[in-house]
Amino acid sequence: MTMDVSQPFTLAVCAEMVFLELPVLERIKHIHQQGFQVEIWDWTRHDIPALAASGATFSSMTGYVTGTLADDEGATELLRTAEQSIPVAKELGIPRLNLHGTGLDNKGLPVKPCTQVTGAMWLKAADTLNRLADLGERHGVTFVLENLNTEVDHPGVPFARAQEVLELVAGVNRPRVKMMLDLYHAQIGEGNLIELIRRSAPHIGEIQVADVPGRCEPGTGEINYPAIARALYEVGYRGNIGLEAFASGDSELALRRFREAFTLPAELLRR
Repeated sequence: MTMDVSQPFTLAVCAEMVFLELPVLERIKHIHQQGFQVEIWDWTRHDIPALAASGATFSSMTGYVTGTLADDEGATELLRTAEQSIPVAKELGIPRLNLHGTGLDNKGLPVKPCTQVTGAMWLKAADTLNRLADLGERHGVTFVLENLNTEVDHPGVPFARAQEVLELVAGVNRPRVKMMLDLYHAQIGEGNLIELIRRSAPHIGEIQVADVPGRCEPGTGEINYPAIARALYEVGYRGNIGLEAFASGDSELALRRFREAFTLPAELLRR
């Protein structure tokens, strides 16, 4: 007997990581045709009018070009390039603009590596996020601060751990500043994902996923994503979940696995 299933989340796919044999615009159209929203990274690398004309619905993009959260000069630059990013987000209909503790180079490494986060840096980061919240309120967009891992992909990034991101976002406590809770990075850096989801629930703006190890689609590693989907549903999350993962093989199969992992039994949804 086939169990009835349903999809309570809005699913998006990062066009920077799948269908890599295709030009970016073709990737976006392909993702859209399969019923997913689309995420992109650095907007300066894209033909924005062409993306806007693609017919796709965009979920999020990187919300700055250069800058950092926690030093005076870097924060000024972050705010300047965040403001530059907003008209692009408006043209693409993007509601969420992604942030990191510091600017990243093309290998994901910090432009300004940090070995120790000081109290003064915490205060400056909170001030920067408050100023970004002001910007978000003026323009109707939400800035989402992403946790990263420093063990494998992003060594030297400050405010990388999910717990740090949660503390910053909760401390600022503004509707236009939320967490981009990346469960791939959190599994590497901290684990205990379901409890992390429960703690973070009021402050989550979007979820990103990939499996560990390898950063490929759900079902290729150690994370029990069907259990994660249930936990997200049970804490009341109904927002976007973005596949920020490489395909372990065929990209079509990766997208099917992603959809299946976040499709819940109808009996659960009726509770």
